[in-house]
Amino acid sequence: MDVRETESLSPDERAAIFDRESGVEAVRDDVVEIVERVRTEGDVALREFAEEFDGVSVGNIDVTDEAERAVGQVDDDLREAIEDAAENIRAFHERTRPEDWREEFDGRELGRRFRPLDHAGVYAPGGTAAYPSSVLMGVIPATVAGVDHVAVATPPAEELPTATLAAAEIAGADAVYQVGGAQAIGALAYGTETVVPSDVIVGPGNRWVTAAKAEVRGDVEIDFLAGPSELLTVADSTADPELVAADLVAQAEHDTDAAVAAVTDDEELAEEIAAEADRQASEREREEIIRGAFDSEASGVFLARSMSEAALFAEEYAVEHLSIIAEDDEALLDRIDDAGSIFLGPYSPVAAGDYASGPNHVLPTGGAAKRVGGLSVETFLRSTTVQRLDEESLGEIADTVTTLARTEGLDAHAESVDKRFE
Repeated sequence: MDVRETESLSPDERAAIFDRESGVEAVRDDVVEIVERVRTEGDVALREFAEEFDGVSVGNIDVTDEAERAVGQVDDDLREAIEDAAENIRAFHERTRPEDWREEFDGRELGRRFRPLDHAGVYAPGGTAAYPSSVLMGVIPATVAGVDHVAVATPPAEELPTATLAAAEIAGADAVYQVGGAQAIGALAYGTETVVPSDVIVGPGNRWVTAAKAEVRGDVEIDFLAGPSELLTVADSTADPELVAADLVAQAEHDTDAAVAAVTDDEELAEEIAAEADRQASEREREEIIRGAFDSEASGVFLARSMSEAALFAEEYAVEHLSIIAEDDEALLDRIDDAGSIFLGPYSPVAAGDYASGPNHVLPTGGAAKRVGGLSVETFLRSTTVQRLDEESLGEIADTVTTLARTEGLDAHAESVDKRFE
């Protein structure tokens, strides 16, 4: 990895670092066609796309029965790991579920209540690979919210990964469909003869999935448009370069388009992190992918003039995963608002959050952390305000209401208040 000084970055370099793209524009036209075919042709289109894109002849699109059997087919260690992760994820999300409330405000009884959406669709990447963690992270907050029907869509395969299927069952999914890519998002959005349409679609995926979510947004809710995975570590001179590098390498093995970076004010540490990352990459099976991510313009080790400048760099980066390994990590935390999920201290690797610590790993990328948070229970809830006014409390604000209403030329609004006092 290269070490670059933050003060020497050119405008083009800063743009490449801070204006990260999801890459959906290159596939948008194809995705529009795929989604429209699914919308009009239903299951026929899903089976044809499975042959074309996945090389799989799909019989039953609905594989819920297979998911139920899969729990007994995975080995004991894997089942226990899935169950342990599910328990931790559920406990965290139960703590975050908002409560209904009603309070009095100068005689006005006001409140807010939360009700679950009826149908949720969770996309889980897969095919021949298994990503049970993505299933848990999507399904569990929906079930905690109380969604009536939670469906999982995962790419088809000659033999679907039992780990993915078992995770769907353990997490509490009501249906599992073998359909992937943009066609899965179209099916979850609009429904087919087999697939139940959703009110909200969540979950990570490649640029085809992301482009499809952009296409259906408005007809259904989505979590956000996520791009390749990201990590930024803010480290001071007390950080262990081996641990910082290990996290960078771990995140880089996701995708050649992943953005992995560290920023520090210690020149010796910066050089050690870069050298250690290169050394560890050579020991990993996915070395080619890791080095591809290292070559990204948004990746690298950045040398700041101070830890204050490092914090400003992190704030502008607005990264998906932010790791802070420093003597006073809490002080740095207080200075950085924009991040998807934050990991404090040397014993909080991002991998813990990816799998089992509890918080969700479906997080905003590409700087979207400046505008939106990660997947949560509230993603699957709709809120309604409630208010009750009696004659006295209405009277106290009547002049305010009627004055503003008549200023806006809405005389009937004002009269609807005045008539209650005639």
